[in-house]
Order: sequence, then C-alpha cells, then structure tokens
Amino acid sequence: MNTFKFQQSKIALYVCAALSTGFTANVFANETDKEKDVEVIEVRGIKGSLIRSMNVKRDMSGVVDAISAEEMGKFPDTNLAESLQRITGVAVSRSNGEGSQITVRGFGPDFNLVTLNGRQMPGTGNSRSYSFENLSSSGVSALEVYKTARADNPTGGLGATVNIVTAKPLSSATEKFSVSAKAIHDSSNEAGEDVTPEFSALYSNAYLDDTVGFAISFNHHRRDFQQQGANIQGWQANVDLPSNLDADKVVDPRPLDDEGNRVGDHFFPRDMNYGINDYQRERTNGHVVFQYAPVDNMVFTLDYVGTKAVTGMNSIGWGMWNDYGGNINAYELDENGTVVYADISGNDGSFTASRATTEVEERSLGFNFDWQVTDSLKLVLDYHDSQSETDNGADEGLGSHGSLVLGSDQLITKMYDYRTGEVPHANILWKNGTNELLASEMDSHFSQFIHSPGKATVDQIQLDGIWDVYYDDIGLVNIKFGAARTEQEMGGSNAWSGLIGGFLFNPSWPEMFPDGMFTKHDTSDFLDAFAGGGSDLNPHYYYTFDFDEVVARSEAFLTNELLGGDDYFATTAYHDMGTFSKSSVTEETTSIYLSSFWEFEVADFPVQLNAGVRYEETDVTSNVFQPVPTSVWWKGGSEWHTQYLPGENNTLTLTGEHDVFLPMLDIKVELTDDLVSRVSWGKTISRAPLGDLAGGRSLSGSPKIGSRNASEGNTNLLPFESTNFDLSLEYYYAEGSYAAIGYFDKSVKNFIGSQIVSTTIEGFNDIYKGPRWNQAVADIEGRGEQATNDAIFAQMQANGSTLNEQGYITPNADDPLMVWDITRPFNAPDTKSVDGIEVAVQHLIGETGFGVGVNATFVNGDVEFDVNSLDQQTPLTGLSDSANFQAFYEKDGLSIKLTYAWRDEYLIGVGQDQGSSDNPPQFAKAFGQWDMSVNYDLNDQVTVFFEGINLNNETEQGYGRYERQFLFAREYGPRYAVGVRYSFN
Repeated sequence: MNTFKFQQSKIALYVCAALSTGFTANVFANETDKEKDVEVIEVRGIKGSLIRSMNVKRDMSGVVDAISAEEMGKFPDTNLAESLQRITGVAVSRSNGEGSQITVRGFGPDFNLVTLNGRQMPGTGNSRSYSFENLSSSGVSALEVYKTARADNPTGGLGATVNIVTAKPLSSATEKFSVSAKAIHDSSNEAGEDVTPEFSALYSNAYLDDTVGFAISFNHHRRDFQQQGANIQGWQANVDLPSNLDADKVVDPRPLDDEGNRVGDHFFPRDMNYGINDYQRERTNGHVVFQYAPVDNMVFTLDYVGTKAVTGMNSIGWGMWNDYGGNINAYELDENGTVVYADISGNDGSFTASRATTEVEERSLGFNFDWQVTDSLKLVLDYHDSQSETDNGADEGLGSHGSLVLGSDQLITKMYDYRTGEVPHANILWKNGTNELLASEMDSHFSQFIHSPGKATVDQIQLDGIWDVYYDDIGLVNIKFGAARTEQEMGGSNAWSGLIGGFLFNPSWPEMFPDGMFTKHDTSDFLDAFAGGGSDLNPHYYYTFDFDEVVARSEAFLTNELLGGDDYFATTAYHDMGTFSKSSVTEETTSIYLSSFWEFEVADFPVQLNAGVRYEETDVTSNVFQPVPTSVWWKGGSEWHTQYLPGENNTLTLTGEHDVFLPMLDIKVELTDDLVSRVSWGKTISRAPLGDLAGGRSLSGSPKIGSRNASEGNTNLLPFESTNFDLSLEYYYAEGSYAAIGYFDKSVKNFIGSQIVSTTIEGFNDIYKGPRWNQAVADIEGRGEQATNDAIFAQMQANGSTLNEQGYITPNADDPLMVWDITRPFNAPDTKSVDGIEVAVQHLIGETGFGVGVNATFVNGDVEFDVNSLDQQTPLTGLSDSANFQAFYEKDGLSIKLTYAWRDEYLIGVGQDQGSSDNPPQFAKAFGQWDMSVNYDLNDQVTVFFEGINLNNETEQGYGRYERQFLFAREYGPRYAVGVRYSFN
C-alpha cells in the first residue's frame, strides 16, 4: 500500500553534496533535520522501497546499488543475504538452507568487506568472511553495495563493500514504533517444534526539542529444522589399480596408447557417507542508539549492536571408508576416468552419532561526534570496538563437538555405485551373509571430540572531514579528507582428543552395547527429493541410538585399566592422547585519504567527477602455539596417528608488512534528463586469508596413506590488488522504472594460491612400503590372498613386529622417510582478469499496482580451474553467472511479491578434506529458489502477512573435477511463516 508522510528535509544543495560522497549511513549524512520546512512525499511499501533504491543508484557517483526497507521494521526479506542477492551482480552461498555469505561479481566472501554504518566489521569468528544470517533484518533500514573504489571506504572489498545502515532517531525526529510476531513452520523438521516463534520490536523518538534521540530494536528468532545429506570427503587420483582382474571385472573406456596402456588419470572416492542432522537455532539481536545535539552544529551518538546466535545439532550418520592397495575386486570408470562402480575389500562400515552446540556472539560499541565547525567545514570523529566470537563447545555437557563412531569390520566386500540417480549407493556385504549389520554385531570403533573457538576483533578510530568549497569557476564542490587507525586481530585454538576409546575393532567389544539400544529405520523418507534417494537408496536402512547412553557405557567400560597407555574414554577435547594448538594474526593499519567532488558542463552535458586516493600501511604479526610432532605410528587398517612430544609446545612469532596506494576516479555524465552514463576506474584490495598468514607448520594428526598432508603459513603475503574499470549506461524513464547495462573489468595481481611441495622431514620414518611392509605383502600374495591393510598389519605381527603398549606398530630406523605433501601459500606472479556484463530492468506498470524487476550478471575470466590438470592452480572461487526475478502487486492494502534467485555452478574452493595431493576442487551445482510473501493491511497500523521460502524445495549439490565425482547432496525443504505487525509513525 502506498501511504504519504510529510517531514522536514535538508537544503537541496547540501543533499546533492552529501549524496556525492555517501548515502544516509555515511558519516557525512548523520545530521539532525533542523533545516527549512520543505514538504516531501514519501512513498512506502514495495514501490517506495524500489523508488528509494533506484534514486540512490542514480544519484551516487560510481556504481552503487541499494535496498531500502519498505517501512520501519519491514525489510524486503527475512535474511539480509537473501535481500542482497536481489542486487545485480550479487549471489549468495547458503548455510543450513539460509543465505549466509555473498559473492559479488564472481568474488567470494573473503573478497568483500562488510561495514556497519561505515564502520569496518570483523568477520564471523576466526575469519574475514561475515555471515549475514546472524544479524536480523528487522532493525536495518538499508543496505548499500559499493561496487567501485571509493577513497573514503575502508579497504578489504575487492569485490564490493557492503554497508549495513541502521536508523538514527534524530534523523527523523518523530516517534516511531513497530512490533511484529511470526510463527514459523519448517517442513523439514522432525525432532524439534513444528512451529517456532519470531518476535521483533523497534522504537525511535526525539525529545527536548529534538536535542535528544533514543532508538532501540530487538529481535528473537528460533528455527527448528532438519538437514538430510550425503557426502564424500575427497577423491583420490591415480590409486594403484590391480592388473590381474578378469576382463568382465573391469570397464574402462579411456583410450589406449601404442603400448596398450590407458591414457589419462583415474579417480576413486575415499569414502561414502549419509547423515541426518537435526538443528535448533536461536538468534537474538539488539540495537540501542542514544543521540545528543546540545547545539545546532553538534551531534553526539553512542550506539551498541549485539547478537547472540546458538545452533544446536544432533546427527546420525552411516557409511563406509575406502583404502586402496591390492583390495579392488572390480571397477567401472567413465570417459573421464572417474569410478562409477567399485567392488572393494577391507576397511569397515560405521554408524555415527554426533552432537555440538555452536554459539556466535557479536557486539559493536561505537561513539560518533559530528561537528559542523563552520558553514563550509564539517568534522566527524568515530570510534568503535567490535568483536565476533564463535565457539563450537557451547554444549555444557561436552564443551566440544563430539562424535561417537560404532560399526564393524566384519565384512566381505563393499560396493560403491553411482551409475544411476543423483546420489551414489554404498552397499556392504557382511560376513553374516546379508547386506545388513545386525544390532548384536555393533562394536565400538572410536570417538573424538574437537573444540575450536575463534575470535575476530576490530578496534578503529577515524577522523573524517568535508570542506564545502563551491568554486563555481572551476566546478569544485567539496573536498573530503580523513585518517584512520585500525587494529584487527583474528585468532583461534584447536583442541583434538585424538581417536580415543580403543578403536579399530581390535580387540572387539560388541557386548558393550545391548541390541535394544539400536532402532532400525528404512530410508523411504531420506533424500527423497533426489533421484535414487528414498526407498531406492542402498543402503536401505540405518540405525539410531542415544548419544548419552553410548557415552555412559563407554565411560564405564573403556577405562585406562582396560585400554592402557594414555587411552581411555572421556568426553573432552583436551585428552591425554590429543593435541592442542592456537594461532592469531594481528594487522595494524594506518590510512589516510583525500578526495574531491566536481560539477561542471562539457558541451552542455552536466558532468560530475569524483577523484581521490587512499594510502595504507599494514604491519602483520602472527603467533602460533602448537605441539611438537615426533613420529607417525600405525594402529592398523587406515589408522595412522602423529605422535607429539608430551607437554612440549612451540610458540612461533613471525612478522610481515605491506603498503598500498589506491587511486580512484568516477565520472558521471547526464546525457539527457533520463539517461545517465558512468565511467569508473580505481584500485581495491582484499587481504590474505587468516590461515595463509598464520606462520608455522602443521602436520596432519591422522596422516592416512594418500593423505599425508601438512600446511605452512606466510606472514609476508601481499594482499590481492585489483585494478578496476567500469562503464555503464542507465535509463530512468519513469517513476520507479529504469533499465541499466554495465561492463566491468578487474585485473587482479598478487593472486594468492596454494602450492603443494612433497618433502620428507628428518626423523619421520614410514612403515608404509618399508622392509617389514614389503615382506608382509610378499607373504600374503605368495599364499594367493589379497594384501589388504588389515592383512598386512596381522602379517607383520606374525613376522615378529610387536605392538607397543598403546597397540601400535612403530617405525624402525630402516624404514624410509615419510613423504609429506606440504601446502604453502604464495603470491602468483601473473595477473588474472575477470570481466562481465550486468543488466537490470525495473518497471512499475503505471497505477495498476503491478511491477517487475529482472537482473542478470554474466562473468568470465582466466581464473577458472582446469579440471583436466593435476598441476597446482590458483583459480578464483565463487565465479558464476547469476540472475534474479521479482514480480509484485501492491494496491488497496494488499501486496504480493514473488521472487526467484538463480546462481550457476561455481567453484567453492580448492582442496578436499580427504582428497589426494593434487588439491582437487569443490564445485557447487546451479541453484534456483522461489520465494513468496503476501501482506495485507487490516488498517493503517495492523498488517498480517505470509511468507514462503524455498517453495520449489531446491536442493544443494556439489562435485569434484567432474560431475560424476560426487561430493555432497543436501535437502532442507520449504518453510513458511504467518504473522502480524503493528506500527505507528
């Protein structure tokens, strides 16, 4: 519904100057409305939101898009990331079925900076990436996306800088109040409440002749839901293939060379897993603002933003593990060398119960002093102290993320099958003569507990100034200048219990768990949105069991007296068999900037020019505290464990530094009253990821054959630096209606990639393929048997190798040195380019109440991953085309909006958890989601509404080098909400 409101406004010329340098949240627009009374009409609702966003796009210098709240307390989407994806060039990545982080013009979350009212915000936890799902949209009045360089913006947004705008009470100087209640139903929910609440309240007012302002907002949201999924942790390239299989056991369509050898690589999966995760998520947001204007030219602002989000998870999983080495009985490859069927002996099948509670706490305390020193000079001093903490140990009973793994190794063979359907099958033939493990055969495998809290902080003080010059002779309107000091610290720790509880089924204790502890289920309702899922899935069953009961029985049975050494069961990540490390990176940045805004005419065409430069110096300090590794022991099967010097840890401190010089230029030309053209050029940066900057070397705690990985950091990494060029044409042909097309090009240098170096470390001998290993293989094969890892372990003992007190075979001096694949970050010497085209159309169909908006972004570049190469690569993650569609009707108190967001397939990242040393990729398949909202105004104050999210039950899927290299499939289902909102203004 369109409503009208009369309010005070700024002097038109000052508005023009302010808009040339920033939108309402910018430090130069933080004013009280004490100018002349000018009557304006404010259109509300969907139409009003679109008109305001369009006007921001038109009036700004550079390429800027915005989304405005439809009215107080009503943002267009329930999630800020979901709202941002409506902007041309913005695509979202999802977490738990909700928009979480954004990719802009092909540059992923780490390449985009998020600010709150112009202040640089810390990433979520121990990262640079900001997760939008932790911030409610109810207290936000606008989102601004700066796609081109701006000298006055903090650095870090190579893709874009996103500014979250919250309202200031003295800006409106009127009493406003809004409260809403919502009932949410998530169709995926099974274990939680079928209906969960969300409450929001906002209040803003000015007192004492508009000299004191107070605003407060509050939101509490709860969602209970279930995620069903299947996943493979990684793909192994070029595992040893048996040469003695019968012809009917092998299908390999790869071509042959002149000597009869297959041409090309081949790939096998490390495992196959399925899982059901039940979640309960609660989020509470609060925002408080005090403003004081003792005189007309001064405003003091004190504000606080706080968030607490708690996500509890209980999960059940089942699957199988694959090692390769003489145990492949049959296989079928496709034309790319990807296995689509394999018959594999050895290893085990498992059933897992996991529990974790993750808590995210974010807060920002800020102070702002806005002083109009003279009619032409304004200064703004701004300080804020912000932090974000993430803790996966918020479960009071565990203090960690805990996994209890049960199962058995009493199998004949395992079969992986991905020849049909969208989800691979994993069928195990057990020694009991069936493809079902009996409850009476369930044994303890191992347990593990992980505690990995992270924290990111930003302490920043900024001084900004604007000098209104108005030199008509040369067209100079104003000069902006400023300086800032920012200290950003990101750090975290990791405690791992090790694999505890007498794992590997040797000795075996199935008597620990009574048959009645397990409940058997079929898969008829599991992954039924996928072809080949549901009742068609194999395995066609799974067990559930109580986490607490397994803990109680394990604590009573798996004691140190039984297991010996340092082993015993305990629900702690800080176990005697475990490891502990922590690291932090501190960046201290000093920056200055200068920019100028000009207005003049060229050949009777009005021209606006914004030119500026920013200079920054950054000092980097890395502190790493980690255990001292000594050797790798073998427990049998696939269980290899790094050993550490008891009670000894190293603290390593490394430093680095860099500086950047970032010029920018925006030119805007009004070709006609309705036609606007823009040209922008400038440089932007994004700093290296935290994990790459943290110095020191970290060895895998479980270095399985084929996955003996390590990593090192580099504090002297230079930031990504992009030289950007934008050219756009915008046609504003009617109220709220426009068409725009733009071209952008980004040339990025200092691209940070990962190179894997295979090397040995003195003192780390490898049992694998040592003299005892080779003799055991010869003995087994001499008997005509299959040399599986379990068989080799037993044969080595038969040949005289003894187990130590903990049940391990330890290396000998005559064993070869272990080869580690060490991943090291580096700045690639070449420059890579990304370019693309953005198109957008927004059309309001007269006074009918109907409107439509369509936008699309097409990107490409020389930064893609070459799936046919096993060489180390430095691609750009997140690069993909995207498109959005919005249609609405709004009239006579009724508004209906239908939206569709689509994103093409894209590269999630390089490297897989259990992938081979070639650093294989992770790709996400294309995703498209339909949403809908309906609002009806019962009167001027009361609105009832309905929301439908993911109405088409879209699923998430991912793969490796090729689409048949399955990585994950996730299913959530639609969710719905009904509610009521009361407001007055």
